Amino acid sequence: MENTTAAAIARIAGPSAGGFRVFTACFAGLRRSALRCAGAFAVAGLLAGCMGSTLGTAPDGLQSLPSTPSVPAVTGQTIGTGTVRVGLLLPLSAGGSASAIAATFRNSAELAIKDFQGSDIQLLVKDTAGTAEGGRAAAQSAIAEGAELILGPVFAPAVSGAASVARTSGVPIVAFSTDTSVAGPGVYLLSFLPAGDVRRIIGYAATQNRKSYVALLPDDAYGAVTEAAFRQEVGRTGGRVVSIQRYKVSGSDTSDLTAKTQALVSVLPQADALFLPAASVAPFVMQSLMTQGGNLANIKVLGSGQWDAAQVTSNPIMAGTWFPGPERSGFDALSGRYQATFGAAPARNASLAYDGTILAAGLVRSAGPQRFSQPVLTNRDGFLGIDGVFRFLANGESERGLAVYEIAPGGMKVISPAPRDFRAAS
Repeated sequence: MENTTAAAIARIAGPSAGGFRVFTACFAGLRRSALRCAGAFAVAGLLAGCMGSTLGTAPDGLQSLPSTPSVPAVTGQTIGTGTVRVGLLLPLSAGGSASAIAATFRNSAELAIKDFQGSDIQLLVKDTAGTAEGGRAAAQSAIAEGAELILGPVFAPAVSGAASVARTSGVPIVAFSTDTSVAGPGVYLLSFLPAGDVRRIIGYAATQNRKSYVALLPDDAYGAVTEAAFRQEVGRTGGRVVSIQRYKVSGSDTSDLTAKTQALVSVLPQADALFLPAASVAPFVMQSLMTQGGNLANIKVLGSGQWDAAQVTSNPIMAGTWFPGPERSGFDALSGRYQATFGAAPARNASLAYDGTILAAGLVRSAGPQRFSQPVLTNRDGFLGIDGVFRFLANGESERGLAVYEIAPGGMKVISPAPRDFRAAS
């Protein structure tokens, strides 16, 4: 155990590691070994061995201080029985797919508490209804009941509502939205962000001598964020943007998409890469290009993390294309435990609630009174969760270590492994 810990600290935190970095290092090394054997039940016990010595020891003279005042009463659902309260804000009553996401995230958080044996946190589950007003009310309730950290909400309006309360109370948020407009100091996004996908796939393409790019992007907020990151990364790697086409899709009307795909045909000979991030249209566009005479012989088609879906990865027309994403071994292990516990496979984003809960529990154990402070949460060495290494930036956005996949006739394969720490990623 001591050798494993020392190696992990040297690899992740370096020789100047402090208390909270020790947690990071131990979590990193131990999660890998736990997930390889398809379970994380030993994480908490092993983590306790890593912590060792002084992190939980009160300074001289403080042991005899009076006990803390009684804590506020809790209303609604709770998960766990620890002494440190953490809000879990979910769209429980939003209906449809939103309520399904809420149920999955709640179950994932419960599984994380079970896996982290001896966790000293209690999750206060609050309903946001997916709205700004609901997010505000849920955050108010959680903070009034003693929450020191908020996990969630899921949707951007609810994050904005919760942030309006949490910031004034000094309570940080680790949210699950992908909308970077709601990120900021004290509001951190644990989700997979479009800019991270772009950096990884364009960066990798550049190492494979791809220099001239065309792109087909949705004409919406996602497309705008993706385009900005795309232009920046192509420039950073010394490439050039030949053409960008922006399309609108209204229901089943794909006429504009078809027209913009046709416009790409004439510029493809000037390029060696096509960036096509939206999974919902990728197979359609590939078929349309071939039907319209687009020559893809010298073109490498590049996607985004959205492509990690059966309708894309199992479609023969997508063979040979590349896309970024987390390595799957960790999620596959989580999925197996989730299905055994709850009787159904989880959605792919279930790992967000699981990792957020494990992160909270680990920091309570390792970082003492500073557990959810800005320096701890924005530790530059980051943390290692189900989906690999991640870290929060001061602006509230996050960075992740991603792999690059190639879609093959028999499935998808890793062609560039995910980095195991951020020094390897830089």
